[in-house]
Amino acid sequence: MANAVRADPELPRETMAELLARHGESPGELTKQSFSPKDADDLRSAVVRITGVLTEADTDRAAQALNDLLAECGARPRLSRHDGHAWHLHTDRGDDASWADWFLAAGALALAQILTEYGRVPWGACASPRCAKLYLGTGPGSARRYCSTACASRERVAAHRRRQREG
Repeated sequence: MANAVRADPELPRETMAELLARHGESPGELTKQSFSPKDADDLRSAVVRITGVLTEADTDRAAQALNDLLAECGARPRLSRHDGHAWHLHTDRGDDASWADWFLAAGALALAQILTEYGRVPWGACASPRCAKLYLGTGPGSARRYCSTACASRERVAAHRRRQREG
């Protein structure tokens, strides 16, 4: 969602609903009545706020931003079971929380768990000047700088060609 909203800050409600459905939300929860244009506007704003954390490279500042979001959301973990899903953890204000509240609370909790697991910020914006995609680098090995092997390879080849021209 963060990459989609970064690419199109006016991402249409229908496209947002399709993205949510692809990531497990039930179509019945994504009708115009249950996911209204206002809900989409509010969710877009929430995505921008989470994106602020995803573009923060400093671990301490990222942790503080996540703590601020969790405090604002009134995040208190609770188990929830709805719409045929198994019991799962929610941190929003309740099953009737808005899409934006849900996204901020769930996103902040997920990122806080990832940050504590890795002890550092394992996310960021692709280092390629031709790419603005966000990535989550939770795989083995050293910290990532690029969103994909394609971007990393393209930048390595460009650096090699630059060195060849200069040398």
